[in-house]
Amino acid sequence: MTPEVAIALLPFAKFLGAGIAIGAGAIGPGIGIGLIVMGALQAIGRNPEAENSVRLYMFIGIAFAEGVAIYALMITFLLLFVL
Repeated sequence: MTPEVAIALLPFAKFLGAGIAIGAGAIGPGIGIGLIVMGALQAIGRNPEAENSVRLYMFIGIAFAEGVAIYALMITFLLLFVL
């Protein structure tokens, strides 16, 4: 591959890397949030009196999972606008 071709493919590689970064970084938190909510709904279904405490811990878990997705978004922006 000649240097001219490599330089011409650089914008394509940048967008491809950003797409892979956000895709791979968002699938884990998406699955995690689904599992958290599923567990909370099952717990509330089995013990309705514990709804308030289960809901609190569910939202805390969702916030931590979303934090991982935001890190992936930050890496994507770095790939797009800094490199």
